[in-house]
Amino acid sequence: MTLNQILTPQIEMAIQQLYGATVEKVEYQATRKEFEGDITVVIFPFLRQIKGNPVEIGTKIGEYLVENTSVIERFNVVKGFLNLVVSDSYYIDFFSAIRGEEHFGYVTPTPGDKAVLVEYSSPNTNKPLHLGHVRNNLLGYSVAEILKASGKKVYKTQIINDRGIHICKSMLAWQKYSNGETPESTGLKGDKLVGNYYVKFDVEYKSQIKELMEQGMTEDEAKKEAPIIKEAKQMLVDWEHNKPEVIELWKTMNQWVYDGFAVSYKNLGVDFDKVYYESNTYLLGKDVVEQGLAQGVFFKKEDNSVWIDLTEEGLDEKLVLRGDGTSVYMTQDIGTAIQRVNDFGDVGGMVYTVGNEQDYHFKVLFLILKRLGFDWAESLYHLSYGMVELPSGKMKSREGTVVDADDLMQEMTDTAKSISEELGKLEGYSEEERSQLFTTIGLGALKYFMLKVDPRKGMMFNPKESVDFAGNTGPFIQYTYARIQSILRKADFDYTAEVKGITLDPKEKELLKLLEEFPVVIQDAARTHSPALVANYVYELVREYNSFYQTVSILGEEDTVLRAFRVQLSEKVGMVIKDAFSLLGIAVPDRM
Repeated sequence: MTLNQILTPQIEMAIQQLYGATVEKVEYQATRKEFEGDITVVIFPFLRQIKGNPVEIGTKIGEYLVENTSVIERFNVVKGFLNLVVSDSYYIDFFSAIRGEEHFGYVTPTPGDKAVLVEYSSPNTNKPLHLGHVRNNLLGYSVAEILKASGKKVYKTQIINDRGIHICKSMLAWQKYSNGETPESTGLKGDKLVGNYYVKFDVEYKSQIKELMEQGMTEDEAKKEAPIIKEAKQMLVDWEHNKPEVIELWKTMNQWVYDGFAVSYKNLGVDFDKVYYESNTYLLGKDVVEQGLAQGVFFKKEDNSVWIDLTEEGLDEKLVLRGDGTSVYMTQDIGTAIQRVNDFGDVGGMVYTVGNEQDYHFKVLFLILKRLGFDWAESLYHLSYGMVELPSGKMKSREGTVVDADDLMQEMTDTAKSISEELGKLEGYSEEERSQLFTTIGLGALKYFMLKVDPRKGMMFNPKESVDFAGNTGPFIQYTYARIQSILRKADFDYTAEVKGITLDPKEKELLKLLEEFPVVIQDAARTHSPALVANYVYELVREYNSFYQTVSILGEEDTVLRAFRVQLSEKVGMVIKDAFSLLGIAVPDRM
C-alpha cells in the first residue's frame, strides 16, 4: 500500500469521529520545501462538509493521526495545509518490502484484459528515416514499453506507405538516371540510395518547370505539363494496373528501402510485432463504407461520392469514398483499424503516434469508427506530437536538406566520443568497450533529449547540448548509474541483511520518498501517454541521489548497519534508474 492509501482511511475516520462528517476525497500534495513535512493534506476541500477554521480542523486531524497511527510522528499546520512528518519506520518497512523486487513499479498484465496496439514510425519508402521519424519512433516505442509496465498487454506495429506518386518519383528517377546502380554497387544503404533519386526527381522537375515557364507557360501549367511528372503519373497508373516491369522495379526498390530501415531500427533500438503495408491495405474500408451507407452512417452526393456529416460534433462533412468508387486515406484508415482488431482479437484500443499536423484527420477517424458502432473506438488515442527543429532550421525532404536518422545517430556517437575523450573517462577500456560506450552514451543522449519534452510540444534539438555530462541529460543520468555500480563493486562486505531500527538521514528519507513515487509515475505516464513524466522523474531521482552521495558517507560509514543500508539504497536507486531508462529505450553502462 502507498502512503496515500494508508493515510486516506485514517483521515476519513478522523473526520467521521471528530465532526460526524463524510468527505468525498482527500487531497494530497508535496510539502513545500520551507516547511517541515513529508506529505501535505489540503484542508480547504473539507470545508464543504465541515464548518470551522481550517487551521483548527487541520490541527485536530493532525493530533488524531499522531495518536492513532504509527505512520505519523508529528505535524504542523500552515493556513489550510496540514504538513505531516512520516515516521522513519514507515519508510524502512517500505524499503524492506521493495528491495527484493526485480522490477519495482512494474505491473503484470491481468489474463483476459484487453490489449493495446501502438502504431509508430510508418514511413514512406521513397527516402530514409529522418529526424522527425526519430522522435516518432522513440515516442511510440517508449509509450508501448510504459503501457506494458503499467499492466497492459501491448502490440507494436507500423504501416509502411509503400505506394503512391511519391514512390513512383523515386522509381522513375532511378530508371532514367541511375545507370543500374544498386546498394551493393554503391555501398549505400538502400533507403539512402532511393532517397537520392527522390531528390534527383525534384531537381529535374524544377528544371523542367523553369524551362516551360521561360517558354510562356504559367507556373501552374508548367507543373502539370512537365514531362517528368507526366511520366511519374503514368507509372502510378501502370502500377495500379499491375504492369509487370513496374511492379518488379517497385518490389526491388522497396526491398532496398526495407533493408535500410531494418538497420536504422536496430541501431535506434525499436521493434515491431507486425508490419502493415499500404499496398495491401489501401482497398480496405470500401466494404465498410458501403455497409455504413446502408445503415445511414454515411450519405451520397449527386456525383456518387460518399460522405459523413460531423457538423453536430463541431466538424464538417468529410469525404470517405470518391464518386468513381476509389478510396481516400480515411477509407483506408477505417479498414486498417478494423483489420488490426481482426488480426489481434484481444485488442481493446489503439494509440496512433502521428505528428500534430494530422490532429483533424484522427478526430474524424475516431468519430467515424464510433458512429459505425465499434466499442473499441472509445479507446482510440492520437499521440499527437510537435515537430522537431534544429538550430539550423526546418527540414525539406524533396530538397535533400533533411537530417538523416543514421547520420544523426552517428553524429551523436561521435560527439559522445569527443566529449568522453576530453574528460578522460576511458582509462582501462578496450577498443570494443570504448566503441560500445560511445554508442550507449550518444544514443542515450539523443533519446533522453527527445523524450524529456512533453510530446505535445514542438522542440529544438541541439546535439551538443544533449551530450552534456551535467544537467538534465541522458549522459548525466547514465554517469550516476555507473557511479552506483562502482560503489557496488567496491562494497567488499555482505550488505544483504534486512535493516531495521535505524534513524534515517534526511537525504535517505528524500530518496525513499522518491522511490515510492515510481509506480505512480509509471501509471501516470501510461494514462497520459507521456514518456516525459518518466524522464523527468528519473532526473529528479538522480539529482537527489547525487545530493545524498555528496552529503553522507556510504562505504566510509563506520556504523556497519548504516553502511549496509546505504549500499542497499544505492543498489535500489540504480535498479530504478535502469528500469526507468529501459522504459525510454535507453541503455545504461556499468562503467563510464
